[in-house]
Amino acid sequence: MTIKKIIAVCLCTIGVAAPLAQADVYELRTYTTYEGRLDDLLARFENHTMRLFERHGIHNVAYWVPQDRANTLIYIVSHPDREAAAANWDAFRSDQEWLEAREASRRNGALVQEVVSVYMDATPWSPMQ
Repeated sequence: MTIKKIIAVCLCTIGVAAPLAQADVYELRTYTTYEGRLDDLLARFENHTMRLFERHGIHNVAYWVPQDRANTLIYIVSHPDREAAAANWDAFRSDQEWLEAREASRRNGALVQEVVSVYMDATPWSPMQ
């Protein structure tokens, strides 16, 4: 079984759609939070963001919290192509449910200090292929 299929099976087991075979472009995103705000960001992703991503064609691949950085979330999502990514993000950012969840999570102040996004293509020898 390939790593791609293993990830797809694991994601489906936890109830996350895993259309990795359809992805042409992956997006690596790194969020740096304000001091003490990471738990609030993680809760927002767990309770709202991941589901809303899927609603708008942004496919969840994996999420990490670095062991040596107490204020960072790193994750990968996938899109069919860069044009779809732009449309997906536009739709997500204007979703009323997202706007309400974001506002509610900011009641005690802003969560995210910086977002870095990198679009990536898997190499031909990558286990993801």
